[in-house]
Amino acid sequence: MLPIFIIIPLAAAFLIPIASKLRKGSAPLIANISAGALLVFSLLSISWLKQGVQVYSVGGWKPPFGICMVLDGFTVLMLIVINLIGFLALVYSVNYLKKYTSTYLYYTLFSLLLAGLNGIAISGDLFNLFVFLEISSIASYALVAFGVESEELEASFKYLVLGNVADVIILFAIGIILGNASTLNMADISRTLSVSPSRDLILFSLGLFIMGFGLKAGLVPFHAWLADAHSSAPAPMSAMLSGVVIKTAGIYALTRVVFNVIGFNLTVSSIFTWLGIISMSVGVLLAIGQWDFKRLLAYHSVSQIGYVIFGLGLGTPLGIIGGLFHLFNHSLFKSLLFLNSGAVEYSTGTRQLDKLGGLSGPMPITSSTSLIASLSIAGLPPLCGFWSKLIIIIAAFQAHNTIGAIVCILVSMVTLASFLKVQKYAFTRKINDAVLAAKEVPFFMMISMVALALLCIAVGLLFVPFINSMIKPAADVLLGGLDYATKILGAN
Repeated sequence: MLPIFIIIPLAAAFLIPIASKLRKGSAPLIANISAGALLVFSLLSISWLKQGVQVYSVGGWKPPFGICMVLDGFTVLMLIVINLIGFLALVYSVNYLKKYTSTYLYYTLFSLLLAGLNGIAISGDLFNLFVFLEISSIASYALVAFGVESEELEASFKYLVLGNVADVIILFAIGIILGNASTLNMADISRTLSVSPSRDLILFSLGLFIMGFGLKAGLVPFHAWLADAHSSAPAPMSAMLSGVVIKTAGIYALTRVVFNVIGFNLTVSSIFTWLGIISMSVGVLLAIGQWDFKRLLAYHSVSQIGYVIFGLGLGTPLGIIGGLFHLFNHSLFKSLLFLNSGAVEYSTGTRQLDKLGGLSGPMPITSSTSLIASLSIAGLPPLCGFWSKLIIIIAAFQAHNTIGAIVCILVSMVTLASFLKVQKYAFTRKINDAVLAAKEVPFFMMISMVALALLCIAVGLLFVPFINSMIKPAADVLLGGLDYATKILGAN
C-alpha cells in the first residue's frame, strides 16, 4: 500500500485542473477528499507496522538494485504529521481562499506538496528522496507567492534562491556518497560505508548534509528565508511550512541520513546540540520584539525547531523521544497559531498586534484556541508542549548537558512572555476602532482550529499512551542506528 501515499495526491493534482474547467468549485472537494484519504491511510499504517518493517520494491526489483519504499516507525510518525496537518489546512482553506482568484491552482500545488512530502517520508534511496524534495520545494515556492503581491513575490524569490542553494549542497553530498558507495539505496549505503576507508570524504558529505538540510529546516544560521516566507504565505500554507515542511524536508531527512545511513557519533551530537541551543536562543530573541503576528510566529518556529534538534542531538533514548515528541507537538500548536493569525487577519484586515485588541469578544473560538496553542508552545501543563519540553530538559540533565537544559528553561520563559504579549494585544485589551466590526470566521476555518486545539489538549492528557504507541517506535528506529540496513535488506 505504500505507493498510495504518492498516487492519491498526484492523481488529485492531475484531476483538479480538469474538473475545475468542467465544474466550478470542484477543486476544494477533490483536494479535501484526497487529503482525508491520505490521513486515513496514515493512521492505518500504524497497524501495518505490527507486521514489522515494510519494504515495497518498485517494479519487483529488490533493493539494493531497484527503487524501494520503506515503512518503519519513523516513517509512520512523519506520515501522520504530514497528512493530519495537510488535511486540516485544506479544510481551513475552503473558506479562507474565497478572497483569492484561480484557487484551483492553489489546490493543485497543495496536492503536489503533499505528494512530495509523503515521498520524502517513504523513500528508501537518496535519489528519490532528492526528487521528492524538489517536488515539495517547487510547490512551496509557488504557494508562498500565491497572493502575487510584492511582499509575497519577494519572500518567495528569497525562499527559492536559498532553497536552491540547499538543493545544490545536498546534491553535492549525494554525489560524494555515490562515488564512495556506488549505490543510492540508503540501506546499502549504510552497509557499504561501514567498511569504507574514505572517512574524510564521508565526514565532508555529512557536513554538507547538515548545511543543506539545516537550511531546509530553518536552523540558525541558515534561517534567513524563513521569517519572510512564513509571514507572507497564505495562512494555511504558513501552517504547512512551519508544521510540516521544515520538519519533513529538513529535520526528518537530516535525521534519517545521519542516524541510519552515515552513523551518529559524538561529533554529530555536539553539532546538533549546539545548533539547537543557538537556534532556540536566537529565534526567541528575534520573536519577542515582533509586532507582526505571523512574523513573530515565524521566528518562534526557528526557536522551537531548536528544541527538536537539541533533543535528537543528545543521542540518548530519552532525548530522542523528547525531540520526536516535540516535533509532533510543534506541528499541532504552531499550525494552530498560524491558522489563528490567518483568522485574525481575515476578520480585521491586519496582523499588526499594536493595531488589534478586544478580539476575545467578537471572536471567541479564535481567542480560545489561540490561548490553548500559546500555553502549549510556552510549555504550560497539562498541554502537549509541556511534556515534550520536560522530557528534553530531563534528558539534558541526564546527559550532563547543563547549559542546554538551562537554555531550554530560559527560552521557554521568554516564549511565555512573548505569547502573553500576543494574548494581551490581540485578544484581551480594550477594543479599538480597527476591530469594532470584527466577527468570528466561517465554519470550516473554525473547525480546523478547534480540532488542533483539542489535539493539543488530548495529547497532553494522554501523553503516556501516545508516546508508547507513536513516539517510541520512531525513536527505536533512530536508536537502532545502522541496524536500519539489516532490517531493510533482510526484509527481502
